[in-house]
Amino acid sequence: IPTSPRGAPPTQRVTERRNAWSINIPRLAHADTIYATELQNVREFGTESVLMQMQSEVARRLSGPTGLRASMEYTWERHRLAAVQGKLLDADGSVINDYFATFGVTEPGFIFFDLASKTAGTLRPKASALVRSMARASKGAFTPGTQVYAMCGDAFWDSFIVHPDVEKTYLNWAAAEELRKGVAFQSLKFADIMWFNYRGSDDNTSIKVADDEVRFFPVGAPGVFQVAYAPAEFAPFVNTRGRPEYVIPVMDRDRAAWWTQELYSYPLHVCLRPEVLFKGSRAAS
Repeated sequence: IPTSPRGAPPTQRVTERRNAWSINIPRLAHADTIYATELQNVREFGTESVLMQMQSEVARRLSGPTGLRASMEYTWERHRLAAVQGKLLDADGSVINDYFATFGVTEPGFIFFDLASKTAGTLRPKASALVRSMARASKGAFTPGTQVYAMCGDAFWDSFIVHPDVEKTYLNWAAAEELRKGVAFQSLKFADIMWFNYRGSDDNTSIKVADDEVRFFPVGAPGVFQVAYAPAEFAPFVNTRGRPEYVIPVMDRDRAAWWTQELYSYPLHVCLRPEVLFKGSRAAS
């Protein structure tokens, strides 16, 4: 704002123009059908009622460790992992939305960390430069409370925690003993970044960070990430506020021969500022 003499009109702020993008919200639908014949000769301990047995099995298949809700949460985690990489991925790995392309942002290339050389004094400056680049790219989205997180693949993490810069930082800390143990799937703070070894899925394939890679994203940066839920496609929910999930029971009311539970979710895990998403890789030894 330039200086001006008293009594002169103030300079006028020019309001920015808003842009709108249309992004379709995905539909996730999963169902499980229980047939009465499945319960034949399999009595629940301590009960004699087939109806009680059916209710117990319905609850298990909905909310049990391998039930419909567990599968839905597993899918949401995959969507969240994709969002911190600037994308929305389907179950087969195909790209549903590329937020870099959607918002016209050039995806940053890989930042190479030469962890194999173990040269002291090289890791901290590179990490600090990365934090500065992310903060500047955010154009005001970073606040004093924003924290940069680094989600590490297994091989990257194993090399990172034995780097001289990291070991020196923790030399006089009680955590140094833990570093020597390897701390798989743990976290530590270094160069103002919270680094952690991402666990992913038990098959180490469907949900994971590539072994040699690290993904950087901000936490506590307003407006960067958002999850939006659309309403279900059924009449009672049209034009209502979306919920994370909808459980729809369908029953054979004439014969009581089967019971189906349908679980629906319409989530959009989106990164609205993909320019702040950075990625790194171990340099070749």
